[in-house]
Amino acid sequence: MNKSTALVILLVAICFLHTINTESQEREGNIVEYFGKEKINEVSEGEILHLFEEGLILSGLRGSFAVKAVESDPVIATFLGKPGKMIQKGDSFEDKNGTTLSWDTISVNKTNEFEGNFRSGYLFLNFESDQDQMAVLEASGHTTAIVNGMPHEGDHYDYGWSLIPVQLKKGNNPILLTGGRFNRIRARLLKTDAPVQFTERDMTLPDLIAEENTELWGALRVMNVSSNEFAGGSILASLHGNEIGYDLKPIAPDYVKKVPFKIPAIQGLEIDTKQDVFLELRDKKGKLLDTLTISLDVKSAYKHHKETFISDLDGSVQYYSVAPSLTKNTSNQALTLTVHGASVEAVNQAAAYQQKDSMHIVAATNRRPFGFAWEDWGRMDAMEVLGIAEKKYETDPQHTYLTGHSMGGHGTWYLGVTYPDRFAAIGPAAGYPDLIKYRRGFVERMRERPESDFERFGMTKQEFMDQADGKQPTQNLQDLSDIIQRAGNTSRSLKLKENYLHYGVYVLHGEKDNVVPTDIAREMRQVLGTFHDDFAYYEYPDGEHWFGSESVDWPPLFEFFNFRKIKKDPEIDELQFKTASPGVSEGSHYLEIWQQQTPLEISSFSMEKEADTVYVTTENIALFKVNFEKAGDSLLELKLDDTFFPVSEMKAEQFFRFKDGNWITAEKPSSSVKNPKRNGTFKDAFKNNMVFVYATKGTKEENQWYLNRARYDAEKFWYRGNGTIHLVKDTDFKESEYPDNNIILYGNSDNNAAWKKLLKNAPFKVSNNSFTFGTKKWSGNDLGAYMVYPRTNTEKATIGIITATGREGMHAAYANDYLLNATFFPDVMIFDAEMPAKGLESIKAAGFFGNSWQIEDGDFVWGEENN
Repeated sequence: MNKSTALVILLVAICFLHTINTESQEREGNIVEYFGKEKINEVSEGEILHLFEEGLILSGLRGSFAVKAVESDPVIATFLGKPGKMIQKGDSFEDKNGTTLSWDTISVNKTNEFEGNFRSGYLFLNFESDQDQMAVLEASGHTTAIVNGMPHEGDHYDYGWSLIPVQLKKGNNPILLTGGRFNRIRARLLKTDAPVQFTERDMTLPDLIAEENTELWGALRVMNVSSNEFAGGSILASLHGNEIGYDLKPIAPDYVKKVPFKIPAIQGLEIDTKQDVFLELRDKKGKLLDTLTISLDVKSAYKHHKETFISDLDGSVQYYSVAPSLTKNTSNQALTLTVHGASVEAVNQAAAYQQKDSMHIVAATNRRPFGFAWEDWGRMDAMEVLGIAEKKYETDPQHTYLTGHSMGGHGTWYLGVTYPDRFAAIGPAAGYPDLIKYRRGFVERMRERPESDFERFGMTKQEFMDQADGKQPTQNLQDLSDIIQRAGNTSRSLKLKENYLHYGVYVLHGEKDNVVPTDIAREMRQVLGTFHDDFAYYEYPDGEHWFGSESVDWPPLFEFFNFRKIKKDPEIDELQFKTASPGVSEGSHYLEIWQQQTPLEISSFSMEKEADTVYVTTENIALFKVNFEKAGDSLLELKLDDTFFPVSEMKAEQFFRFKDGNWITAEKPSSSVKNPKRNGTFKDAFKNNMVFVYATKGTKEENQWYLNRARYDAEKFWYRGNGTIHLVKDTDFKESEYPDNNIILYGNSDNNAAWKKLLKNAPFKVSNNSFTFGTKKWSGNDLGAYMVYPRTNTEKATIGIITATGREGMHAAYANDYLLNATFFPDVMIFDAEMPAKGLESIKAAGFFGNSWQIEDGDFVWGEENN
């Protein structure tokens, strides 16, 4: 085994202190102050209508140490759908532990920010308007805003990006802000210069490449601060007399949307200069609405640079950064995908590497510097960038590598275990394999503490550990918790650890790392040592989380990489593979898992090849595929568990079904059943150029809620994932215009006109005051649900459904933590109006459709009243 010293990556000579490890990262200021970005303080979109200087704070709420199946927030619950909800000094609130807390006054400091214990608290503000009027809430440092009873995304990382159009009413306009990453919040109301205009806050821009002459993509936000949809608009970009236009999709009312635009092709630019691009925003009649000049860097294709692309995930503009090979204009070179740590920009990640001979180094973004911890949409971004880079640089697929530092070290462990046949070697540095386990580090340390240490929590050690371990008071609640959290098995890297056998592993960690404790690396060394024969481990002497440039561009790591390659399919003699979902990762080389017996439990196969026979043993597989063409010509026989199949009688791509305890040959299944292209869960609907379709056929209150609810999801996906979301009225939705897109449907069969088009054959129906799910039926206006179901007449598109039976159910379905990493959503969750306040005990049903997308062959747990 090669014991060469190790790798790492990250950027800047600044060590990142993780969001999760609160003990080691209590700092002043905001995250952008640490890493070279300046928080936006200036207002360029109009004038300040009101600066909030006085408010009320509620703090000291005791949090839970458990990884919860269902999140809840009883404070937010009291404000949802209540536009007139007011708070006075001294008003009390009783938390779930029976502790009574009181709202108290708070004033801004000299920088016009409220400072207080907001990490476990809330800020209440009120604006008394002398008239009905439009304004923009510009707040920072908060996670969620409730404005006149309506939820909105916040600015958790205190960037100064948040611009939320709001309809102010004459009289009181209460605002609740929940705490963010820091104990500071600023809040202002703006009066914009125009109803439709540009904002410079948060742009995604490319470098101009001197040697290339191609059109490029950029993105910026357009503000529609009006009650009307902005349709027919366009952006014209000019560069040195070259012009190119781009037609915008309609922008919903009261919505700030990040939109793509094109940059004209131009050649002959001088390297290391800056070039101005002039942008014009015009309406459907060609009227000029706004202008903006942006500055772009000119770089060489043969030096560090960044490139933009349109993502298949949502049609947004994303970027990746490159340290290109020193070997110019040559195909079949190696490629290393590098994934950054939390707060790090991909451009800085790539800049941390010296260029290599015969290897391109490509840094994906995770969609944002924090993004999704390389899970969910961060995972999709990484693999999308890998595919784009492989195609652009025509790299050698047998020499593809993966590395990352800190959160990117986690990304390395996680991406590597999820897609093991894509990499010849991985190099996690200062990383942790399991995100949930890492977040529970404090809990695990507390297991070793004496009973006296738990008095500060107001509970015994046993009570603390029961809560932290998610132990429920009844078996039914435990079963509900378990099946919901099963949806998170795709994130549990250590449950898939045998996949690391696909390649060499190089582990690097600082000896004195207290951000990602060194014990995590030592534990992984011990784990690998029990089954892996090709890994190297190196502890950098006296190294902390960041120990200089050697943390990132470490020659022995790349030496380790250079001696390893992916075997060609016919050369594979043995293989082990595990997955929690074929929809995330279905297989390795020429063997694929298409359906599971028990959804989202671990499925696996082991393969050994001896002479002309392949022996495969399986676990939790219902439908299996073997590509004999890829396997090579030497195979004569397949033994699948206890059944032999002569290869001469098999198709080039042969399916096998597990039936009545035995394997039989099968035809390729219809796309109408579960398969790797669409297997659930609910979160999986948020991809494939998804379109948000909101209800307009209900009452005025319902219509306002569902428009806002769709905007809220769009706001969050923009903030967390640099997303571009198209919002469409149900009455404007035409299936022919979105033939293969995923659809996120807001409303029910009575108030959303698209329901009957999309879900007429579904085994469930939600209408006003009625919810039918197979043979189960509930009545009342207090029910809500999150569900996923396939679109008909398409092979891959799905429908995500945010639905309710009435007013109370709508408010219960307000939360959208499904757009965060490390949250759990199976195919179906049905709940009542108490869920925002009480969480798990309000769940009526949760689980997974069967492989036929039906309820009868599904796996569901029902709330106690339905058993």
